[in-house]
Amino acid sequence: MTTDPAPRCPFQSSERKTAFGSEHSPGVELQGNVWHLRSYAAVKQVLRDSERVRQGATTDNVLVTRLRPAVIFQDGEEHREQRTAIARFFTPKTVQDKHHAFIDHLTERLIVRLLRAGQADLSDLSMELSVEVAARVVGLTDSLQPGMDRRIDELLSGSDISGAAGAGPLVRLRSAVTQSRGLLRMSSFYRIDVRPAIQARRKKPQEDVISHLLGKGYNDLEILVECLTYATAGMVTTREFIGVAAWHLLENGGLRGQYLAGDRTERHRILHEILRLEPVASTLWRKAAEDVTLEQGGAAHHIPAGARMILDIRTANADASAVGEEPLTLCPHRALSGGVQAQALSFGDGVHRCPGAFLAIHESDVFLHRLLSLPLRVVGTPELTFNELLMSYEIRDLLVEVQQ
Repeated sequence: MTTDPAPRCPFQSSERKTAFGSEHSPGVELQGNVWHLRSYAAVKQVLRDSERVRQGATTDNVLVTRLRPAVIFQDGEEHREQRTAIARFFTPKTVQDKHHAFIDHLTERLIVRLLRAGQADLSDLSMELSVEVAARVVGLTDSLQPGMDRRIDELLSGSDISGAAGAGPLVRLRSAVTQSRGLLRMSSFYRIDVRPAIQARRKKPQEDVISHLLGKGYNDLEILVECLTYATAGMVTTREFIGVAAWHLLENGGLRGQYLAGDRTERHRILHEILRLEPVASTLWRKAAEDVTLEQGGAAHHIPAGARMILDIRTANADASAVGEEPLTLCPHRALSGGVQAQALSFGDGVHRCPGAFLAIHESDVFLHRLLSLPLRVVGTPELTFNELLMSYEIRDLLVEVQQ
């Protein structure tokens, strides 16, 4: 009995839009005193090794090190307890039962605005969507003024925000509480958005992250750090993904038609493939707590305890040994190796896998499905830049116009 070969991808023109410079080849390489992991197998092994590998972000800042670490920086039993406690906020059932109607209503509000204006920058619409949805989950719903999306955007886009040398992007963000201009923006975010939410939940706890943190005894500054973490890992990443997905779907008529005609499973498959090709978080940092051995290309690489590792998600996601032929081509029905998920490592893996993965895809799908049902065209060329602070691409001036 023979099986038919996998069909060739029909979207040969849909390739990576967010490439910066030359693409690396999968592998494991020591540069200076830092190990660079670029193969799917090596990156996945490290992400899943919670016994010998720890988060790589470190800082010497005294104020930050005295804070209780945000969940994304925790390891071991402390991390497992926190992840178990917050998992209920992000389950598919919770998303469907508690947040779907809100996402649908918010989407319609944004679409009405687009229709009235006739033109809009999708980076603005997607930022508003991702911020309001994540804020609902976190509990940032009592702001003194509108415009939280603009405040977060200004806070995260400032090049003056910096942290410890060699630290991971999120810890550099945490360090910004001691920086001058960053402190002003941080203070505004805390005063207008975070503190009112904390005060409201001290009086009346709700089913959200801030209420959970208060129940665990977190102070205001620790909750601010958590909110910044969710802003970075939830709001901003979803915004950029919606932008790059819309860019692909608007410029590729065949892919757009398949997306609009598909059921939810098929639409999510297409979005996951776009995310595999265009991972928003391009780099993760890890540190070896014990000796780690990686097998790559028939050779063993011995990484000693204390060594730091840079995990190249972009290159690992384009490792042909894991994701099949033509790894830099967008192909939703590609033949993946056993155990490889459709989005590859774009949501991470192991104990630190993104807890909001389903929510991100769900809200993106609701918005994009409604958006792409309109007769739209892209106006001009989007601006593509790379944010060194967040180690991710940024898409701006993605202007769309409603055709009459």
